[in-house]
Amino acid sequence: CSIIFGCAAYDNSGISLNSNGTAAFSLRNSTSSLVSRQEIMKWNGWGYSDSRFLFNKKGQAEFTGKRYRLSGMIIPGLKDWFECTFGASLQHKTPATPLLNSSAVQPPTLNEAFVEELKSTGIPFSQDAEDRVFRAHGHCLHEIFALREGKFGRVPDMVVWPSEFRSCVICVFFFSLSLSFIGGTSVSSALECPPEETRSIVSLDTSQMNRILWVDEKNLTAHVEAGIVGQDLERLLNESGYCTGHEPDSMEFSSLGGWVATRASGMKKNIYGNIEDLVVHIKMVTPQGVIEKSCQGPRMSTGPDIHHFIMGSEGTLGVVTEVTMKIRPMPEYQKYGSVVFPNFEQGVACLREVARQRCAPASIRLMDNEQFKFGHALKPQVSSIFTSFLDGLKKFYITKFKGFDPNRLCVATLLFEGDREKVLQHEKQVYDIAAKFGGLAAGEDNGQRGYMLTFVIAYLRDLGMDYYVIGESFETSVPWDRVLDICRNVKARIVRECKERGVQFPPLSTCRVTQTYDAGACVYFYFAFNYRGLSDPVQCQNLHAAREEILANGGSLSHHHGVGKLRKEWMRETVSNVGMGMLKSVKDYVDPNNIFGNRNLL
Repeated sequence: CSIIFGCAAYDNSGISLNSNGTAAFSLRNSTSSLVSRQEIMKWNGWGYSDSRFLFNKKGQAEFTGKRYRLSGMIIPGLKDWFECTFGASLQHKTPATPLLNSSAVQPPTLNEAFVEELKSTGIPFSQDAEDRVFRAHGHCLHEIFALREGKFGRVPDMVVWPSEFRSCVICVFFFSLSLSFIGGTSVSSALECPPEETRSIVSLDTSQMNRILWVDEKNLTAHVEAGIVGQDLERLLNESGYCTGHEPDSMEFSSLGGWVATRASGMKKNIYGNIEDLVVHIKMVTPQGVIEKSCQGPRMSTGPDIHHFIMGSEGTLGVVTEVTMKIRPMPEYQKYGSVVFPNFEQGVACLREVARQRCAPASIRLMDNEQFKFGHALKPQVSSIFTSFLDGLKKFYITKFKGFDPNRLCVATLLFEGDREKVLQHEKQVYDIAAKFGGLAAGEDNGQRGYMLTFVIAYLRDLGMDYYVIGESFETSVPWDRVLDICRNVKARIVRECKERGVQFPPLSTCRVTQTYDAGACVYFYFAFNYRGLSDPVQCQNLHAAREEILANGGSLSHHHGVGKLRKEWMRETVSNVGMGMLKSVKDYVDPNNIFGNRNLL
């Protein structure tokens, strides 16, 4: 194994220097010691331990904690919506196993010589059952369902915390099998350990590699360690007046390295781009040595771009340690908005026209009618009679005066960013287009609430599982002329499959268009159902059938969730036999002993 060591250059003042010697300032995250993720996050559910939906003693829904706009609020409409939609009852509870039983976790399988070698490096590691279980899963339904029941399959035998590039090189030199763990937000079974694997499995947790090494204000780039979490990256850059603008739904917990490894997409990609548009330079440690380009130029014509071997490789080739990203000055002005359409068809037509004219705001997302009702059920209790009166007046105007059918209308949420004058001009252009398709402006509050709900919606699955309701989400990208077909057919397939598999209550089957492109869009699906009376509810979740329907309707295998183990059976069909051969050839050369990735993707 060829090991290459590298180091950053610093002058005596501590100001970081770029490779060309130009001055730049360094930003460091304030993590001075190992922080146990499980101290602040759930081990068997989504997000922070202090944040959750629940039904209180009065039967009212509320959201706990203080971290979100919805925190501490009563949500009066959620109980009725929940019971009516799923046929659920608050009398029928299925509580999760409250504590992790360490004795139920398989003991680690380790080579003592390997452990002694690792000790000699001084790199922190753990064989604790709780540390290992926490890094043995992502957030697929079947993973969380098993954890709630206290069931553990194969888990990593050890967790290792490298603190910078050189310790990653040392780790890779010693490993026999490694699984990279950063944010743990995977929804592709990428973190699952194959039960038949006999080698020791090491979870490489890069969360301590969380520094911004330098910011170059001339070139508007930042060089960042790959373990930094999205919200920390934005916070540190914001303090200096900059941002990346990359905001995936999981940005509170997902990391820069994870974004690169899965070819991530963010909610504001219309202005800032997807991760492949933001990356300037990548450093990755592999069993064959270090991969990185020789310069940080904005574009190169030097054969196939090696960055595109790395982006989307899902940890199968090595560990991403450092990334240079484009940054921008923070936007001067930000404005939310929303538009209500008579039906989903006209909403999609509007988004298509906005994309055709290339005037999409930072974020534009269209919810179907089922998701609109769902969002309405999450509206917090209003504190003012006047506010309640205004809400009623708006509803009357839309449904009675304008004649919109409450069971067909849909809503688009908007976010504009940039120079104030340009934002206002941009806003007028988008609303003028919307009006041509029957759209009515529905206010800033609805737009902001819809955008912010993105960060709490994942907590709802845990609430559902407390009352026999399970749910899952998945996504695809599709050409514009197939958007309506794929939305209709996939939702219908879910309903049909649930009925055929013995689900007693009609499922929730809903979608939204989340990102737009010149030639198509990303569509995100949600479904959930009441599983009372089913012996194996996870087997009834229909993900396989839904993905088959997506592919049959011209959709992609994934827009941004990635492949992992969950979807890799369709990879050959997706990229062709020759394409699979190319990917495997790269894997065989870079990682001939199959140390990385734990059988993801290929």
